Amino acid sequence: MDQSATIREATIADRNVLAHIIRESFRDVAARFLLTPENCPKHPSNCTTSWIESDMARGVQYFIMAIDGYPIGCVGLESPNTDICYIERLSVLPEMRGKHHGISLVRHALECATLNGACSVSIGIIAEHTELKNWYKGLGFDEVQIKRFPHLPFQVCLMEYQT
Repeated sequence: MDQSATIREATIADRNVLAHIIRESFRDVAARFLLTPENCPKHPSNCTTSWIESDMARGVQYFIMAIDGYPIGCVGLESPNTDICYIERLSVLPEMRGKHHGISLVRHALECATLNGACSVSIGIIAEHTELKNWYKGLGFDEVQIKRFPHLPFQVCLMEYQT
């Protein structure tokens, strides 16, 4: 991680920053896979502050990465029970990609999940996004299942990391 980079737990006061980072970080994915608010309203490229508020109300922890105080990325971690955690909405602003910030955010989430006692950490991604799938495999995630959800215009690849 860049020496000037810090990761801290987000609070509800960060909801605008989180929604902005998530929207901006997923716009290129939405364009690549032709996702619109009409055909995929729940895609992170459409993230709003109310989504963040709802996530936090159900216990999702968000972490913000900042460089010299400027927020450049975030990740959500949901712990529905003690055995498993879910990484959600991993986001790095496009101009800050390729500098290992995403790796640092994932590792931070994995450390938190381990401290919470989770045996595994799961993530769902667009199955056709092969570069992202390979990136997660490089971090130790295994492909578990390809699943179709009726409300999504793409298949989801479920991946898992054993802590």
